[in-house]
Amino acid sequence: MNTDIRHSAVVEEISAERTRVRIVQSSACSTCKVASRCHASESKEKTVDVYGDYTGRCAVGDNVFVVASQRVGMFAVVLGSVLPLFLVMAVLLFVFAVTGSEPAAALSALLSLIPYYILLYLFKEKIRSRLTFRIER
Repeated sequence: MNTDIRHSAVVEEISAERTRVRIVQSSACSTCKVASRCHASESKEKTVDVYGDYTGRCAVGDNVFVVASQRVGMFAVVLGSVLPLFLVMAVLLFVFAVTGSEPAAALSALLSLIPYYILLYLFKEKIRSRLTFRIER
């Protein structure tokens, strides 16, 4: 069973330490014949930095695949969605149980995200080392 997540991309910039690629994500209906007349179709462009030296292996404008393991994808989902959700819910329930005030509980729950994202920012290099991508042709 293949446990890799693959996206087609176009190389935009190459340097010795990183390569910047552009990924075009499109919904399934964007390839439909009437997609230009339908408002349901959508596509998004994302720019991803792939760290490592790919100077000899690809050139600007090349079509490549950006690959990450499924484990990396799950780690990103946990950091970006699951942990903040649990933090907000825990603070909301705790503050409401202690104070009995819904507005105080809601405000505290939202404000609890500030230190969480500050911690993510402070540990971004450590997180970046775990969230690795690679380029395949």
